[in-house]
Amino acid sequence: MSDFAALQQELRRLAAERDVVILAHNYQRPEVQDAADHTGDSLELSRIAAADPHSVILFCGVHFMAETAYILSPQKTVLMPDKRAGCPMADMVTVAGLRKLKAEHPDAVVVSYVNTSAEIKAETDVCCTSANAVQIVERFPRDQKIIFVPDRNLGDYVARQTGREDTMILWQGWCHVHDDFRAAEIEELRAANPDSVLMAHPESRREVLEIADVVTSTSGMLRYPETSDARTFIVATETGLLYKLGKLYPDRTFIPASKQAVCPNMKRTTLEKAVATLSDEWDDVLEHEVVVPEPIRVKALAAVERMLA
Repeated sequence: MSDFAALQQELRRLAAERDVVILAHNYQRPEVQDAADHTGDSLELSRIAAADPHSVILFCGVHFMAETAYILSPQKTVLMPDKRAGCPMADMVTVAGLRKLKAEHPDAVVVSYVNTSAEIKAETDVCCTSANAVQIVERFPRDQKIIFVPDRNLGDYVARQTGREDTMILWQGWCHVHDDFRAAEIEELRAANPDSVLMAHPESRREVLEIADVVTSTSGMLRYPETSDARTFIVATETGLLYKLGKLYPDRTFIPASKQAVCPNMKRTTLEKAVATLSDEWDDVLEHEVVVPEPIRVKALAAVERMLA
């Protein structure tokens, strides 16, 4: 841990020197989370970024998150320790494909999960998060056709929660981490931990959500144990969340629904890369800088602001 401590100290020193706020997603490596000024889910972090007074944002997450921070804070410099940290699910929806679907359903509105690129957000009527997707969809009339991108599992969950299976058109994208959970494997874990509570992220398959005690976002999972009598929780989301859960509730036991539930893109960010971003060639940060072209940013901002409203 001493190596991590030295790197964390150096990262904080550089951040103070360069007027940088460090944001880390809940799925980041533990040592990166510990070095951050703020941790949270993608929307929480973008809101923090928009309100934060620092002129530079170091976003330890994946590409669409850094883009969202830039969309909300274009006057700031947004940096990523590794710009190759993308989101395969976000990449599953293309502008051409979405425009084609919109042309086939001209009377439909587009609701995009925030886990999408700025270009997709620019083609969107309103964005949503896993925490507010049900409420966003419920704002539309019952007979309104809704194109939901890119996550078919979240879309299916929202359609069932709102009784709109007939009016929601689901893009067939998925998060490989959440889509890989299986009910049969989780039931084996439950049998071994009979008093456990299953918390599942709505990006999981229907078979998992149907056996879950709680279906909620990562921020919801971080709040739920506070009001629960349970001592043991099975957690069906990316394993990075278990670190923060363990810190918040050291007297509880948290078991990953699958030890394979790891997002390699989230783990691309390391302390070494974060330090290098703020130290190496600071005058030439282009390889780390995330920028959204202004016409796309303005359109995308409208979809994000509708969600926030």
